[in-house]
Amino acid sequence: MANKKQTNAAKKNVKKAAKAARSKKSLASMSQNQKTALGKQGAAVAQRKRTGSSEPKTKQELYDEAKQRGIAGRSKMGRDELAKALRRK
Repeated sequence: MANKKQTNAAKKNVKKAAKAARSKKSLASMSQNQKTALGKQGAAVAQRKRTGSSEPKTKQELYDEAKQRGIAGRSKMGRDELAKALRRK
C-alpha cells in the first residue's frame, strides 16, 4: 500500500503528464494543413450526422468495414487510403 507522500507524488505526475499531452495536441502547435484537414473532416462528419447520409464516413467506420472485408494493411492506412481500398474491392 502506498503512503500519502507516494500517492501525492503519483497524482502530481499524472496531472503533469495530462498537461503535457494536452499542450502537444493543441491547435496552436499544428500546421495549417493539419488544421484544415481536421476542420474539413469535422464538417463532413457533422453534415453526415445532420442529413443521415452514409458518406463521408469516419476513419473508424471505414476501418471496421475494411476489417469485415478482410483488406490487408488496413491498420497502417489513413482515412483516405481506407476509402480508396474499399472502393477498389
